[in-house]
Amino acid sequence: MRQKVEVPQTAASEDEVRALIALIDELIAVVAEENVELAKGLPASRSKQLDDKNRLAGIFEQRVAECAARTAALDVKDRVLREQLLEHILNLRFAMDENLVRLRAAIEASNRRIEAVMQAIREQIANVSPYGASGRRTVRATSCGTNVRA
Repeated sequence: MRQKVEVPQTAASEDEVRALIALIDELIAVVAEENVELAKGLPASRSKQLDDKNRLAGIFEQRVAECAARTAALDVKDRVLREQLLEHILNLRFAMDENLVRLRAAIEASNRRIEAVMQAIREQIANVSPYGASGRRTVRATSCGTNVRA
C-alpha cells in the first residue's frame, strides 16, 4: 500500500504576495499594450510584446503550479492584501479575455489576407496556364501579324 507523501506547505509572506501582485501588474501592462497594438489591426505574429508576455506568463504559471502542488500557499493573513491579490487576479483575467478576443480577430484577419493572396496567385496561374480546369491542354488563339516578311 502506498503512503501519501506530505510536502510541507509554506505560507506566503507579505513580500511574496506583493511580489506576485507586482508580477500580475506587469503582465497586465504587457497584455494591455499588446491589446492596443492588436486593436490597430497588426498581425498577431508581429506583436512586440510576445517575448515579454511569454516570459511573465511562464513565471506566473510556475507560481500557480507551486500553489497547485501545495509546495507554496497563498494563505494571506492580511485581509486587505488578500483582497488586493484577488482584485489583481481578476483584472488579469479580464485583460487576458480581451487579449484572447483580439488575438482571434488578428488571426482571422491574417487568414483573410493569406486567402486573398492565394486567390490572386491562383487567378494569375489560371490566366497563363496552358491547361484548362479539366486538365486538358487548351488551344489559345495566337495573333499573327499581317506584315510578316519571310
